[in-house]
Formats: sequence, C-alpha cells, structure tokens
Amino acid sequence: MNGNKRELKTSFRASPTSIRPLYTGGPVLLTRDGEWLISTMGEEVLVTEVRTGRGVAKVKGSNTIRYYPLPEEVEAKPITLQYVRALPKASNAPILVSAVSPDNALLATGSSDGVVKVWDLAGGYVTHIFRGHGGPVSALYFSFPESEGQQRMELWTGSVDTKVRVFDLRDASARASGTGKAKATLDGHVSTVRGIAVSADGKIAITGGRDKVVLVWDMRKKPNVIETILVNEQVEACGLLDQEEGGRLITYTAGDGGNVKLWDTLKATEVGVMKGVEGVDEVVGEDEQQGVVSVLYDRSSGSLVSVHADQNIIFHSIATRATTRQIVGFNDDIVDAAYLTTDEGEATHLALATNSALVRIYSTATFDARLLSGHRDMVLCLDKSADGRWLVTGSKDRTARVWAPREGGWHCVAVCEGHAEAVGALAMSRKGAPFLFTASQDRTVKMWDLSGVTGDEEEPVLARSMATLHVADKDINSLDLAPNDRFLASGSQDKLVKLFEVDPAGSVRHIGTCKGHRRGVWSVRFSRTDRIVASGAADRTIKLWSLDDFTCLKTFEGHTNSVLRVDFMTQGMQLVSAAGDGLVKIWNIKDEECAATLDNHEDKVWALAISPDESTIVSAGSDSVATFWEDSTEAEQAEKNEALIAQVQSEQDFNNYVAVKDYRRAILLALAMSQPGRLLHLFRTVLLGAENTERELGDDDGCGVPEIDQVIRTLPSLDLVRLLKHVRDWNASAKTSPVAQALLHAIFRLKTPDEIMAAFEAATKPEKKDEDEDEDMDDEDPDAEVKQKAKKATAPTISMRELLDGLIPYSERHMGRVDRLVQESYLLDYTISEMDGGLFGNEVMEVE
Repeated sequence: MNGNKRELKTSFRASPTSIRPLYTGGPVLLTRDGEWLISTMGEEVLVTEVRTGRGVAKVKGSNTIRYYPLPEEVEAKPITLQYVRALPKASNAPILVSAVSPDNALLATGSSDGVVKVWDLAGGYVTHIFRGHGGPVSALYFSFPESEGQQRMELWTGSVDTKVRVFDLRDASARASGTGKAKATLDGHVSTVRGIAVSADGKIAITGGRDKVVLVWDMRKKPNVIETILVNEQVEACGLLDQEEGGRLITYTAGDGGNVKLWDTLKATEVGVMKGVEGVDEVVGEDEQQGVVSVLYDRSSGSLVSVHADQNIIFHSIATRATTRQIVGFNDDIVDAAYLTTDEGEATHLALATNSALVRIYSTATFDARLLSGHRDMVLCLDKSADGRWLVTGSKDRTARVWAPREGGWHCVAVCEGHAEAVGALAMSRKGAPFLFTASQDRTVKMWDLSGVTGDEEEPVLARSMATLHVADKDINSLDLAPNDRFLASGSQDKLVKLFEVDPAGSVRHIGTCKGHRRGVWSVRFSRTDRIVASGAADRTIKLWSLDDFTCLKTFEGHTNSVLRVDFMTQGMQLVSAAGDGLVKIWNIKDEECAATLDNHEDKVWALAISPDESTIVSAGSDSVATFWEDSTEAEQAEKNEALIAQVQSEQDFNNYVAVKDYRRAILLALAMSQPGRLLHLFRTVLLGAENTERELGDDDGCGVPEIDQVIRTLPSLDLVRLLKHVRDWNASAKTSPVAQALLHAIFRLKTPDEIMAAFEAATKPEKKDEDEDEDMDDEDPDAEVKQKAKKATAPTISMRELLDGLIPYSERHMGRVDRLVQESYLLDYTISEMDGGLFGNEVMEVE
C-alpha cells in the first residue's frame, strides 16, 4: 500500500452526458431537423439531443397552451425554458391530441369533449371550431394537397366514435363559430381511430384503428374504401412514406405487437418489418409490454421512430429496416452495472441491470442502447470476464446467463440452472479460467464449468455444476474472486465475511470468517495488489480484512446510510464506495481519509463500475440516474498551478505599479486580485498623501485625488460592484470608515444613480457579453490586460438592496458621531476662550 500521494485521485466531475430518465409515457416529438427529441417526464417536458442523449432543456407542465422558444445551443446543464406567450382557456376539457400544419401556421387541438379547435400560431387566436364527434378526439391530420391548380386546406379528425371527418379550413362558416359541417365523413372502422394520413396529391388516404385494420380510401370523387389492410394487431399509429419504393405507395403501421410494419398500400401486402426488442415474446409479465404507442417520421434521416409502451424509443432506417439507435426513456431502479471492453481493452459499453428482465447495454460513445432478452424475471446482478468481453447476469428466474459479443450485439451462449431461489451475486474467473460462481437466496454457492463454452454457440448451452456449498444462514449479497482465482469471498445478511480456498478442478474449502460488522454485509472486494479484502455493510462502515489472520485492519466511517458497494482503485491505494445516502466517496487507505465526496443522486446508489483505465467511475441507483464521474485530478491541479502562476505575476505587477506610484493601475489590479486588505491600504496611502495638497473641487471631481477619481470614472460595471462591496464592509468599522466615506463621496459625485443600477444589472448578466466587450476594447485600452484579469476574478454576489442595507445604518451612525463631535467642539472652544481672557483671567489680574 505504499505509493506517492501525488498519484492519488482527489477529484471527479460529473459528465453532462450521464444517463437520466427522459420519458415516462405520453406524447413524443422530434424536431424537423431530427436533432432534438421532445418527450414527457412526469409533469415536465424534456428536450434531449438525439446524437448524444444529452439533456438540453426542460419545461414545467401546465394546463394551458404555451409558446416556448427552443435554445440555440447546448449548455453544460439543462436549462429551464421560459414561455413567451400563453393561450388561456384553450379548451374546456382536457386536450388529448394536437397537430401542426405543414406550413407551421396553424395548430389543431382535439379534446375529450369531441371539440376540435384550430389556432393561428402567430396571432394566438382561434380560427376554427369543429364539432360533431360523439366522443373524445383520438387523431388529427392536416392535408394541404394541390388539386387542379388550387391548394386544398383540410383537417382530418378521428374519434373514439369510430368516425373520420374531413373539414375544409377555407369554409367561412366554421371560423371560430363551431357551426361548420364536415366536408366528408368516413365510416368504416368499428373501433377507435388512431392514425390518419393522406398522400401528397390528396388522392389516397389511409385510416387505422384499434379494430386491427387499415382502410385505404379513394378521395378523387366520393370517398370509398378501395383496399383493407389486415394488420392483425391493434393499430396505434399509421402513416404514408413520402417517397415511393419501386413505384409502390408505402404505408407503415405499428401497434401492440411491438414492431413497425411496412405495407404496399394499394395491394395490401406486407413488404417489410422493423423489429422492436427481439425475443421479448418469451418475457413473462405485464411490466415488459413492448407495444408501440406512436410512430414519428424523421424525414431528415429517412427513419421511423417508434415509441414503445415500456418507454423505449427506437430509430429504424427505412432503407435497411435495421435499428440505428435506441433510447431508453426510463430505467427504473438500477441495481448493478459493469463495463464491457473490446479486444484492445477499451471500455466501449456499459451494462445496466434494472427492475426488468431485459439487460441494458449502452455505448459509451453515443449512449445508444440495446436490450438483451433471455431472462424471464428481473435481473439482479452483473459481472464480466477477465478481459471484459463476456457478460454474466443473475436473475430472479433462478438462473445465470453468459453473454458473448457477436456482430450486432451480445448473445446468450450459456445458461446456469440449478438454484432453488433467485441468483443475487456472481463472480467470474479473474484470470480467464473457464468457471463461474453464483450465489442464491437459497443460501448456497455453486461453481459452474464453462470449459465447453466458446462464445460462438448458436444456441445457449447448459453449464455443468462443479460444486455446491452451503455458505450462510441468511441471504448472500455479494461474491468476489481474488485476482489469482485462489480465494473466494462472500458477504451476507448474517454480518459475516467468509473466505474460501478454490481449486479450479471443482472443490471449494472454507478457510476463515471475518467478524466485526454489526449489520448485514452488502459488498465484498479483493484488492488487486495486497492480501486484503474490503467489505461494506449496513452498519455504515467499510472494513479491510487481512487474508493471513482474518482480522480487521482498518475501518472507514463517513457514510450516513448502508454501504452498498465498495471497490479498490489506484493500484490498491484507494477505495471507492457507494451508499444508501446517495453519495459516492473516495478513500485514501494509508491515512484513512475521505479524499472526495461525489454527490449527484437523490436516492440509494446500488451500482458502481470503474473503467479499466480508472479514468471514469459510474454510479447508479434508485433514482434511475447513471452518473459518469470523470477523473479531474490532473486538470484541477493544472488549474491550481495556473492560478498560482497568475497570482505571482499579479503580485509582481502590483508591486511594480506601487513602486512607480502608478496608483491608478495598482487600484485596478488590486480589485482584480480580490484582496480587500491590500486595496484598503492602497486607498489609505493615496488619500493620506493627498491631504497636504490643497486644490479646489470642481463639479467633475470626486474625492479630489486624481488617481482615485480617474479610476472611478472609467471603472467597468463588474469592478464598480466589487468596489462597492468592499466599501460596504469597510464602512462597518469606525477605523476604516473614513476611507469608505471618501470613496462613497467620489462614487456618488462621479456616477449617476442610473449608472450604478446599470452596473449591478450588467454584473448579473452572462459573462459572454462582458468578454465581447473586452475584445472590443483590447486594441485601444492601455489597461486591457489588467481589466482582463479582473474579468477572470470571481463575480461578486451582492444585490443593490443588500448594498444599501449594509451602507445606510452605519453611515447614519458615523454622521451621528460627527454631529456629537461638532457639538463637543463648541464647548471646547468656549472653555478655551474663557480661559484665555474671560472672567477668571481678570480676577487674577486684579488680585495682583
């Protein structure tokens, strides 16, 4: 455990591209350029960058129609958008569906009372009101085709009453009156209409419903059904592709089957399928429903985006029918995590186990997700092979599965069956040997033979159990193998850490027990460099145990809740722990100190994973957030070194300015250095040096000292606020109040109230504008370098009200003290005058 302390990691920063929940059900939109996804998360609306999965902005939900401008660029953290206009009383009933016209001029809303309203987006007023549906509106579609040289403007509406109505937006009788009648009524469905689409020329229309059919309508004369597409599933979304394939007009449909199907519209034949999550038919339980609730057509990338009932959003290429990207909207509780690597050892993917039978595999570069299906119940634990290429999963279905990489993802190559209860802990060989350990709630540990598994199996092979050992009297929470595969450690709810000697041939022998925890043990880990084991327990402590005599070497305390995960890093010199208090802590083993506390979770942190190069730590837990902590130790040290160099340079410049009596630049630099003591001494020196110099004050003079007056006249907004903050502090002391009052006098003579207010407003604006102003003055301002240093200083956190609240009481006290001093001076003058020639003086002369 010897090592240079400078090599220890002391700082980590949360990456802005951490995995966060972004969709829990409801409508989903995609901007027309395909760059941003807009989704609903509870009572909020989130804006996400599709390419990186990074949050851009969020909007608080409301019961009115509001206009929100989208941000122009991606900030470091998601911003909260502010609406610029609202439409009050948009509807007397809840709005269920909405649509925007192709020219972005109109917005249509359909409500639960069967009323459809059309709004002018620019003016914010209602242009049309359509009534007639006998139930809630379930679908809307704008159609603006050209016919015989004229453009038609139609709004198609579908309802729970199974009818589709076509309204003419040029009909004057429907404009905001509600008396307009439908141009046509399409009656053919026997269930709720969920999708409507019209061809570009307006001749062909399709309607899809939950009656499991899509009707193809000829709209050239009187609407009539010319074809019926038997979809064989409840249709939740349908549409027409803009471009014909081989002269065919293509219809897409999606529903409770979970796939997006492509059809030849006029022949009613299936021409392609875009699959959702493969293999989910074997998954048991309603929680794993994969039905599609809506489909978005991304024309910019030629993709169809299917939104599934389990909060998955999948991008399908129309050309290849393949999945190009998948976004998991909500992961629920994340219970375990593991990094997966390539042949080169680079961490390319992250596996997550959640409250689901499907394992999430995320690309660390693009955060594209894939789901591994195979387990029939919730996956509880993960582990990986020595090279990081194979993944092992344990589940409530009492099995463990081994997954190997193959083109297109990971595939199950082996299944371990034999436990009587859920598999809650795993440990795979650390040297690449062909065996695996599993622990179950049946309180046994099994050793499995994987020698016949190559990774190229088309079908999973059934692994053979080599040994079974009863380990604990309560649930086993954690397993770990030593780096040399010779020892196995277990942690269980019976508060014990047990150690076993492992024979690769298939025998396991108990060699010792570590006693000391007061509550159940949640995690155990072997050091990769020393003969010690770390354990984290529900008693909120981490303990290090010796493999030689099984005694406790060190105890780390600091978490306020159960320690759920622990691991070694930095060549065994440090520990990283995650706990139920939502914190991740980095510990220095040698001095038993907490080097860093990482806080980005709102609930228990169940999962912890460290990248192979230890540059990134992933923590995840019950808040459905997976945070990527990036090692910033070297970056922060470099920043400190740069700051130290800049400070030394500033000190030298300041001393040079004072030496040549260039007080103006010295004052500016002292402000930039944020050193109020030095600045006070400088002002006092300049003011005292000017006391013996008599000069008449003009209207443009402040305190009568040219150096100070010139500085205050040209002081930037940020520096003026800084100076006023220091003046407020100095004014609170009778010893330094003369300097404060002199500066206040100069500021109020040289700056108008409007200028002072503007300075406070400018100081609270983003720094980008101030930097632009600096660039404009660099060519002409001789003090540009000093002012640039001032910009880099910490911005003052003070408001005008706080300034006045601090100045006025003390200024009144100083004025009262001066008034009393003046009154006392009158008595002193009278006493001296009487002593010099008054009554007593005359009596003395007479006596003599």
